[in-house]
Amino acid sequence: MLRERGQFDTTIEIVTPENIAFRYRVAGPFRRLPAYLIDLVIRSACFVLGAVLMTWLLGFAGLAMVGIGVTLVLWFLLSWFYGGLFEAYFNGQTPGKRMMQIRVLTIDGQPINGLQAVLRNVLRAVDMQPAVFYQVGLLAATANDRFQRLGDLACGTMVVLEERNWFRGVVRIDDPEAIRLAALIPANYLVGRKLGMALAAYAHRRDAFSWGRRLEIARHLGEPLRKTFSLPPNTNLDLLLCGLYHRTFITDRQDDAIPTGSPFMETLAQEEISA
Repeated sequence: MLRERGQFDTTIEIVTPENIAFRYRVAGPFRRLPAYLIDLVIRSACFVLGAVLMTWLLGFAGLAMVGIGVTLVLWFLLSWFYGGLFEAYFNGQTPGKRMMQIRVLTIDGQPINGLQAVLRNVLRAVDMQPAVFYQVGLLAATANDRFQRLGDLACGTMVVLEERNWFRGVVRIDDPEAIRLAALIPANYLVGRKLGMALAAYAHRRDAFSWGRRLEIARHLGEPLRKTFSLPPNTNLDLLLCGLYHRTFITDRQDDAIPTGSPFMETLAQEEISA
């Protein structure tokens, strides 16, 4: 089972049984509200367009009452299943969430399934109380670290920010100690997809952390790697991760050019080729 360490800010950390840490920034109410309003506009536009079209077509055929019935069914489907179907088939995103760069995940960082997607949206009716002012949902969101409304709490889901800039380009590692540590890593050691993602995230964000915070974050992944490589206990774990990143994404390249794409995607491509 995944375990989670203490939270410093809106960033949460999830550590797998293999001691690989993944970090997500949870989306607060002020980031989720614009996404909800965008989806509300889209739903309203679809309803008005569908209602006018159905009423006109069936009214022209002398089936005006049938047109009203179809319109009511359309309203029901858009109200209760718009969000659930989009989140189920588009990896946790509605059009509004995609525009605001947020996504629904499970609390252990995995993609949500169809049941979770539909249920969290059906339970929105409870979060909207009283009336449609979302006071229940807002109160629940402010009472927990992940800003989960009641629908999220019931389904084990959370809404996180998509920070795609974390994985753009390759970070140059110039520290001599990191390069020395990279040379000590066994030549036959292969970096898998999850480890490559963790290394890319760390290398891209480490400069934004203080020295103490950097060491604390690096400890989760660096300490198991230090033992795997049989390095001394006083090894700088921050520089060890930088060294493994350097060895994986720079030293092991066949050409001398530094790629401009995502190092995480490079690792994923190599894994798929080897499979």
